[in-house]
Amino acid sequence: MKYIPNILFVLILLAGIGYFANNVRKIIRNIRLGKEVDRSDNKKERFKNMAMIALGQSKMVRRPVAGILHIVVYLGFIIINIEVLEIIIDGIFGTHRIFSFLGGVYDFLIGSFEILAFLVLVGVILFWIRRNVIRIKRFWNPEMKGWAKNDGNLILYFEMVLMTLFLVMNATDIQLQELGANHYIKAGSYPISQFIAPLFSSMSETSLIVLERSAWWLHIIGILVFLNYLYFSKHLHILLAFPNTYYGDLKPKGELNNLEAVTNEVMLMMDPNADPFAAPADEGQEEGEPEKFGASDVTDLNWAQLLNAYTCTECGRCTSECPANQTGKKLSPRKIMMDTRDRLKEVGDNIDKNGSFVDDGKQLLNDYITQEELWACTSCNACVEACPISISPLSIIIDMRRYLVMEQSSAPTDLNNMMSNIENNGAPWPFNQMDRLNWKDE
Repeated sequence: MKYIPNILFVLILLAGIGYFANNVRKIIRNIRLGKEVDRSDNKKERFKNMAMIALGQSKMVRRPVAGILHIVVYLGFIIINIEVLEIIIDGIFGTHRIFSFLGGVYDFLIGSFEILAFLVLVGVILFWIRRNVIRIKRFWNPEMKGWAKNDGNLILYFEMVLMTLFLVMNATDIQLQELGANHYIKAGSYPISQFIAPLFSSMSETSLIVLERSAWWLHIIGILVFLNYLYFSKHLHILLAFPNTYYGDLKPKGELNNLEAVTNEVMLMMDPNADPFAAPADEGQEEGEPEKFGASDVTDLNWAQLLNAYTCTECGRCTSECPANQTGKKLSPRKIMMDTRDRLKEVGDNIDKNGSFVDDGKQLLNDYITQEELWACTSCNACVEACPISISPLSIIIDMRRYLVMEQSSAPTDLNNMMSNIENNGAPWPFNQMDRLNWKDE
């Protein structure tokens, strides 16, 4: 009978880790649905970006209040969960505070964890106030309704509960240590929970044990639930920020990539030795479906763009910096990323259900992202510069525009006129080359 809690703990642990691993497999599978792109160059700079941006939070502090609070909550929550290792060992083997033999080092660690837990609790409360009381505008944009709004608050409640359970667990442990309860050895330093402990001083030893064990179990189960909740939440960036910053585009922000098929054709046209009537080099091979220009659905995007979509924090910094959005246009770079992720998850669920993708009559273009949004973009890169974890909504916008222009010949009238003028007059203006300088005689 005494091993039942240990067995139950192992089963819960395996179930939580197994479910998480299965969801990670789905994420990797979905990201790999994107086209191949080489992001293996310049490893030194990539590691530097990951260390500075993902770990060092260098772009977060450009907005000091939110940035500092985020650093406190992020680092505090991660460091506190180092204690999870001790909880896991205690749960498997039925021990209690297995690392207490470290003596003064253990006291320092537990004391540090408590201070961080308190700071995380304060930070999370301030985040909740900013979101729901102060109602900062970027948290209340049209796309931040329904699940997007609830998800932001739910994760804050999660963290409040986990930190509270951690402190209650330690506060009751203090009382049990003072009572000399069996199995509760004197260990640890408790700079925060020592002020909570008097609340439980009137409780019996049995009641204290029940409360301490309840807080212990709820804390570890809560962490496992939180871990698996990440798959359904914007807070997946806790894990994906690191690979996303590593695989970020290192090219200058104003440089657009060229389509390989178009580049090859232009080079062929410019080659004086090329035979325009020569048969293609691969003639005789079985022809497949011709490559699509641009992107109309998530599978037309590259895997780095799909990784961007999964990593988006929905913080809204991109949208708050977007000049099109500021002037009342429909475009929201955050919505572009959210729509891409929603469509990618829909495609992934389709594959899970049918074994392979079955056409559902939908696509990212028009069903999720409208042409009005795409053409509102000024291509200024403000959204890319503002993103704290190197996400590029602009790259998706440009690829979808390419599809509209090159596949559907669908572009705003002004743009079509400009392209016609370039083709006919060699310039964007509706004047032939002989008349361009007529203005000087006026």
